[in-house]
This record gives sequence, C-alpha cells and structure tokens, in this order.
Amino acid sequence: MAYSEYLVDRVRQRIPGSMISEEKKMMGGLIFMVNGKMCVGVDIDKKTGLDRLMVRVGKLPYEALLQKEGSRQMDFTGTVMRGFLFIDPDGFDTDDDLDFWIAKALEFNAALVKMG
Repeated sequence: MAYSEYLVDRVRQRIPGSMISEEKKMMGGLIFMVNGKMCVGVDIDKKTGLDRLMVRVGKLPYEALLQKEGSRQMDFTGTVMRGFLFIDPDGFDTDDDLDFWIAKALEFNAALVKMG
C-alpha cells in the first residue's frame, strides 16, 4: 500500500475519532470510513508519484467542485466515478484547503446517513 503517513495524519486530525468507523486499506491507499461509508481516502498517484486525496462529495456539488484548484474527476477504474473527486497536492497543501475538502466529504456523509 502506497500512501503518505503524513497526509493520513493530517486527515485523521480533521475527522473526529468518534466519527471514523474504520480505516480501511483498499484501492492502493487508506480509506476513512465514516458512519460505515467511504468518505475520504489517501493514496499516491501512480502516474505522478504525488500524494492524492480522494473525497466523496456526491453528485449535486460535483460540477462546481471540479472547478476548485487541484480537483479532478476520479477515474480510478478507467471510468469516471461521479460524486467522487481526486484532489492533487496543490488543492490540499494548505490547512484551509484540506479543511475545505474534509468538510465537503463530511457534509455529504451526513446527508447519506440522513437518507438512510
């Protein structure tokens, strides 16, 4: 599994421990499961060798969030997975930027829980 422990720690600090139901090694990285659902992931982009964040934001804000710096479509399987985004380092290097993406992922996760 290839991922940055430093980035994992940065993400872990932003998600209250009581919300994390599991940290799961999958898809070549580490996925934070919140309320039993995939929320945020950390891995290394095999093409660039750079850290990468995966955030689950849902389909409604997806197009607008694609316009944010560092954001791009998640195409892990070769097919675009709408509702999920990859965020390159220039999109999460600052604490404020990382806070923004974690908040968006947690916001969608809370909506999923309400929907049942």
